[in-house]
Amino acid sequence: MTRRRSDPLTVEVVGLIGTVAARYHQEYESAAARHRLTGAQAKVLALLNSGPLPMRRIARWLKCEPSNVTGIIDRLEVRGLAERRTDPADRRIKLAAATAEGHAVADKLRDSLDFAREPLAGLSEQERTMLRDLLRQMLGDDPADGAHRDHSLGDAPGTGREPGEGDG
Repeated sequence: MTRRRSDPLTVEVVGLIGTVAARYHQEYESAAARHRLTGAQAKVLALLNSGPLPMRRIARWLKCEPSNVTGIIDRLEVRGLAERRTDPADRRIKLAAATAEGHAVADKLRDSLDFAREPLAGLSEQERTMLRDLLRQMLGDDPADGAHRDHSLGDAPGTGREPGEGDG
């Protein structure tokens, strides 16, 4: 078994991606704290900003147990930022949804993430489009089919129910 060596350019690109990810994570955690949220609560609220989601899907996205999501939603409910609903298409499925106040906080949170905004503003629209398409390609999204995941907050899942999802 031979071990492949990375070329210097790949090593540099991987390092830069790591630095960008670390800076994004640091700023995201700081922004969440300013809104008296944990990072996980802020991520869930941001997900819910695009529409109600099954709690099991949220757990998969967070890579945690559904019981952890239950606790996160409990704390968001106490603050009036989220609520539980029954899926009208399948009453066995529990959906989590942002309240009006939750949507407002999620919007403020997203708007407070500045670290990449200024550098991206220095790029032309064509350069930003190219960067977006390259990142989508790295993530396995096919820009040609028009169906890509919502990556506005990281690898956020799309909305809707998947086959076999139960309540969470």
